[in-house]
Amino acid sequence: MKSTVRSTQSTLDLLARYESRNVVYRDPDGTWPIVWERAFGVHIWDAEGKRYLDLTAAFGVAAAGHANRKVVRAGQKQMARLLHAMGDVHPHALKAELARELSRVTFERWTRRRLSAKTIFCNSGFEAVEAALKTARLATGRRGVIAFRGGYHGLGYGTLNATHREHFRKPFCDQLGEFGSFADFPKNERELRKLKQELPKMFRRTKPGAVLVEPIQARGGINIPPDGFLPLLRTLCDRHNALLIVDEIYTGFGRTGKWFAVEQSGVVPDLICLGKALTGGFPLSACVGRADLMDRAWPPSEGEAIHTSTFLGHPVGCAMALAQTREIKRQRLVQRSAAAGTWLRRELNRLVASLPRRNWEMNVCGSGLMIGLEIVNENNVPATDASLAVIKLMLRRGFILLPEGEHGNVISFTPPLTVTKPQLQTMLKALRQTLEEVLDR
Repeated sequence: MKSTVRSTQSTLDLLARYESRNVVYRDPDGTWPIVWERAFGVHIWDAEGKRYLDLTAAFGVAAAGHANRKVVRAGQKQMARLLHAMGDVHPHALKAELARELSRVTFERWTRRRLSAKTIFCNSGFEAVEAALKTARLATGRRGVIAFRGGYHGLGYGTLNATHREHFRKPFCDQLGEFGSFADFPKNERELRKLKQELPKMFRRTKPGAVLVEPIQARGGINIPPDGFLPLLRTLCDRHNALLIVDEIYTGFGRTGKWFAVEQSGVVPDLICLGKALTGGFPLSACVGRADLMDRAWPPSEGEAIHTSTFLGHPVGCAMALAQTREIKRQRLVQRSAAAGTWLRRELNRLVASLPRRNWEMNVCGSGLMIGLEIVNENNVPATDASLAVIKLMLRRGFILLPEGEHGNVISFTPPLTVTKPQLQTMLKALRQTLEEVLDR
């Protein structure tokens, strides 16, 4: 035991010495973070051998469970056969197969095969969004983009123009192109009515080439818009010849109880950005767009691609993504997410209603297995300290959770879609005890 404890401490000390200090937060009391050692299914083991129930799916990546055997096997097999290829020069077969599969699960499925899609492969989520922004610029000839307050689209210099939170933007504002304009993200019908009045004026004033939106804001605090929001955006984009880009890096592949969150509204976007759960754990993302649009925006290659990278369409990532998609279908994880999410929201509401009324208010929101528990005080001020205290105490009890929202006062529940009801019931029991302790202080 002593050697493993020293291993935990030495890992953190090594990071403190050799990694940028802005990356890993270390709580002075030593309770945060843990050092991950291994993971399987819905569980994580730390360097001391303690087991945790992961209610984050590692930022939503492990949709089919950590180290899903079929996904891992696909990656291992591919590593032994072809570890790397030459992205935009000499292709490999799996890249073509994955591009076809992404067309099938998006535009072909949405339009009953009337439309197909073409893909730009990338490495991380923000790169997929930047590929979409470039596509919009090429297709429309216009630089402007309308995004939304509370939105998070990544931290590259392109996406920082559309990521709203000042914490991320402020240090770099003098280097940004500032081509993004921000509108309010509506959370209720009253806010949607207001947006219907303001957004047309914004379109006329800024003349955007695209609207970039998360169908459900994840890092913004699990914000779910009214039903009419995405249809409004689709109508305005059509009227002003702008492209509708949906950022489904977090919400894609069953997380919200649909294959993609945009399907909740029935709206077909022009471009969709995918990542996180795409591979189950390998860095790979994709910008997927209508084939006619992609062909209009991007010229044929003449030997030097306009947008590329060394690891474009990495063969290991493609193999894992194909296996991950098969697992989501085989295990019916989209349907399981919808059912488990409905049950968990109901149980969380029951839990909240049964707690003694003190100087706190708690609100449950979500779709599928993307659920938030917002904590505010009696004056409706974000209760950041209480939320973080709950998360830290739950970690000590063996449950990994994360805060969301600008103020970190929304506890999010985004477990692997393979999570079971008994596992969630165990979590709810611990959560009740934790909330009672924290909110009674």
